[in-house]
Amino acid sequence: MSKTVLYMSMSVDGFIAGPNVAPGNGLGDKGHRLHEWFLPDADADRRRDLDHLAGANREVTDEAMATGAVVVGRRTFELAEGWGGDHHDGVPIFVLSRHLPHPELQWPGVTYVSDVTTAMNMAKEAAGDKDVLVHGARTARLALAAGVLDELQIHLIPVLIGQGEPLFEDMPPDHIELELLRAVDGPGVAHLRYRVRTAG
Repeated sequence: MSKTVLYMSMSVDGFIAGPNVAPGNGLGDKGHRLHEWFLPDADADRRRDLDHLAGANREVTDEAMATGAVVVGRRTFELAEGWGGDHHDGVPIFVLSRHLPHPELQWPGVTYVSDVTTAMNMAKEAAGDKDVLVHGARTARLALAAGVLDELQIHLIPVLIGQGEPLFEDMPPDHIELELLRAVDGPGVAHLRYRVRTAG
């Protein structure tokens, strides 16, 4: 059965980007450090070339690239320039947004959806028996609050950034229990996969 899975590189102190995130600086100041395990030269064009990866790093990257759809927040989508309309292998992309898209960020296969539950359900249907890859901190928080995020794949980087974009900011005071499914080490990263446990 298809699952919705957040894939996110994060510092030990909980940041997914450095400070001053902006167009042209999508990972913030020195935020590229969080992606060195995957993109050692910080070149986004390398994301389609996995030959440099091995072991656990290759395994989790292959899992991400085997997903059948993507759900992403609009800010993340725009900072990534929409991946040119193709995140990987032409899978459908569902962008969570309450506003009309910019004309230059419209491509076949990209759908704008205003509600996180609807976006997740549409993505699961589109993905078939494959998982759905989820991007974006705000999207993750909304999905957790709505009970529609199944798993978290955290790529934990051994660095303290100190400031920047936190993954779990302004969360409600509810406890969300997680079950550790896997913990494996790769060069420069620990990959932690959790299942979101349902209440009751």
